[in-house]
Amino acid sequence: MNRLRAGMSAGGVLVLVALCGPFSAPPVHAQQDPRRAAPPPNKALVFIFRSDREPRAALVPVTVNAEHAGDLANGAFLVATVDPGRTFLRAGDRVLTSLGLEAAAGQSYFVHLEAVHGMIVVQAEMRPVSEAEGRGWLAQGRLPGDMPAAAAAAPGALQPRAVVEPAAAPAAPQARAPAEPGGGWEMAVIAKGGTFKMAEPKQVPGGLPTTFEAASRPVAGIEVEGRSESGFAAGGELFYYKNNLVLNGTGLSGQQEVAAIMVNAKYYLRLAGWLYPYVGAGIGTAVASYGGGLKGKASGAAYQGLAGIELRFGHVGLNVQYKYLSSTIEDDVGVKVKVGGKGVLGGLSIIF
Repeated sequence: MNRLRAGMSAGGVLVLVALCGPFSAPPVHAQQDPRRAAPPPNKALVFIFRSDREPRAALVPVTVNAEHAGDLANGAFLVATVDPGRTFLRAGDRVLTSLGLEAAAGQSYFVHLEAVHGMIVVQAEMRPVSEAEGRGWLAQGRLPGDMPAAAAAAPGALQPRAVVEPAAAPAAPQARAPAEPGGGWEMAVIAKGGTFKMAEPKQVPGGLPTTFEAASRPVAGIEVEGRSESGFAAGGELFYYKNNLVLNGTGLSGQQEVAAIMVNAKYYLRLAGWLYPYVGAGIGTAVASYGGGLKGKASGAAYQGLAGIELRFGHVGLNVQYKYLSSTIEDDVGVKVKVGGKGVLGGLSIIF
């Protein structure tokens, strides 16, 4: 009888365990808020949150180490578990933005993603932020949906389900940088130099047959322009170049110095967070002064077309530009001289 009672007791325990399950191991998602998740042993966590200055409706696909991690709406976030070492993030559809992080075991990293204006599908920008700023953003959203325990425990597993939809009309976190002055406009100063070649070397300034040295030396310019978030820019430019000349049949020589003062308009097309090709046009005036064997001054209207590429790295840019300048000026005795030409310039941009 005692053995029978013992067997019945043991059987009852087994039935209870079978019905109730192992109470010592509750589901991970019932215990853990992903916003406060700690990295698993020998792993790192990467939190990616999206916040747009001008909200976009489109979702932004996010890839972590070549695996699709999720599609982020404005105000949402996701968290990925990664191995220590180099971690690569990509965001966007056809136009991709990339970011690399050096992950260390036991650490958490925070990345701000913003959808921006673009001509092709969805374009985004990413930047790493401090833990204080990152957690300030994460605190705005509701808790994410259930996260399977298997996904949280698997080595190197991504957790695309850890997406938080924003609460209604969340207040901006204090850590966020203030909006750019002027409603999204920024200023840039561009200093440049390079090569420029006159289109017509043989002319008659002052009524004297003259041969110009086509290649100008030196060649320099400086621009100041305002740039909008939409890609349009407008500003002013001072462009200077100098050409040696010879008065035919006299043995006399001299110099022509030209200063073109231009008002320019440009459009920058954002292909990536660092790559901006552009086109532009300008109108203004050109003033020439002559020295040596030829004396006098001349001035007239000037027009130009521009095309180039700017590589931007934070507040500094590298600029390569093709310039075509057309200008016919008139000297003191009413003789017209064509001082226009074309050239390739390289420069440095400082963005404020």
